[in-house]
Amino acid sequence: MKKSLSFRYLLVALLVVVLGATLVIGCGGQSSPNAGQTNEPVKFKIGHCTWVGYGPLYIAQEKGFFKNHNIEPEMVIIEDESQYAATIAANEIQALGNVVDREVIHNAQGAPINFVCAMDQSYGGDGIIASGEIKSVKDLEGKTIGLDKASTSYFFFLAVLDKYGVDESKINIQEMTAGDAGAAFVAGKLDAAIAWEPWLSKANQRDGGHVLVSSRDFPGIIVDVISMRQDFIDKHPEAVQGLVEAWNEAVAFYKENPEEGNKIIAEALYLSVDEVAEMASGVQFMGKEENINFFNRDYSGANIYKLTDLAIKFWTDKNVLEKSVKSDDIIRPEFVKATSK
Repeated sequence: MKKSLSFRYLLVALLVVVLGATLVIGCGGQSSPNAGQTNEPVKFKIGHCTWVGYGPLYIAQEKGFFKNHNIEPEMVIIEDESQYAATIAANEIQALGNVVDREVIHNAQGAPINFVCAMDQSYGGDGIIASGEIKSVKDLEGKTIGLDKASTSYFFFLAVLDKYGVDESKINIQEMTAGDAGAAFVAGKLDAAIAWEPWLSKANQRDGGHVLVSSRDFPGIIVDVISMRQDFIDKHPEAVQGLVEAWNEAVAFYKENPEEGNKIIAEALYLSVDEVAEMASGVQFMGKEENINFFNRDYSGANIYKLTDLAIKFWTDKNVLEKSVKSDDIIRPEFVKATSK
């Protein structure tokens, strides 16, 4: 009888085990090596300065596009560009919004970054303002121009001179911020200046003052991109893909709803809606289609390979780069290509 009772207990125990296993599999839908793991959103930090070109990041946050792609970026405002390379190298941020030419420099300084997505390009928002006697870029020779060599203004200036075959050494350069250059020009203290809005619109406050050339004449030169740490890309490729797709969705939303988009950006960056609208008028946001073209090496128009190579050439010639940089080592087109499917 003891034997019969033990057998009965054993049978009940086996049934409990089988039933328990069935319930576990049934609740999960399938047996998986990831069972018990949570699907927490990937958290990371994106640095950028106060600039409307980065505004769609906040649209993506507000409209839930980040959440839909299971990512939780934190935007970090960093106004001092001199901190960019050190901040991302120290892994205090994992991504950065900034212009291509400066990020080439930061990569050479040891920032372990790759370009994964284009954000916006200046399209009339930057330019050279000049006095009445300066009718062409060639006329800048022998004149005094104000510009900031520590900003992308200098890169734009070099691109303009390169196109028109003008020797930089024949121009007297006074280094100052773009804002100071614009103000000095309007006050009659400079023959020309490289500036942005509102100084382009204010150039005519000086008799004969005008916009000599603007970024509208040089598309694909001043372009902001999302740079990300290489180790983060390797560890979280799905999060990088989600960021690129959420960005594209935010740009598409902005194009369809500019007034609402400007309001979201204004609140996030502590600007007025009018200020955002004015700045956005000189910017082209780059969404899905623009990125597909821009990250295509064979695209006949402006593309990121041409731009990166141009930056490498200029900064190598100026002895700015601390190490050799190759465009193929810094550009990651796979995330843009994946969105085109």
